[in-house]
Amino acid sequence: MENQTVLEKLDQKIDQVLQKCQELKNENEVLRNDVVRLKAEKELKDTEIEKLMDENSMKDLEIEEIVNKIESILG
Repeated sequence: MENQTVLEKLDQKIDQVLQKCQELKNENEVLRNDVVRLKAEKELKDTEIEKLMDENSMKDLEIEEIVNKIESILG
């Protein structure tokens, strides 16, 4: 009878381990999906930052040209 109890306890423990393993697999999948999503968002933001930096450089050139024109007018 005691052996059956030990076997039942072992069976319960195995079921708990299997359940925990499945929970961790599910959590891992969610985290992997989050990583993929965050990488895509980062790529979009990096692209936007690069575009804004290019625009900023162009504006700096425009300002420099305006300053040079003003300087040439003022002599």
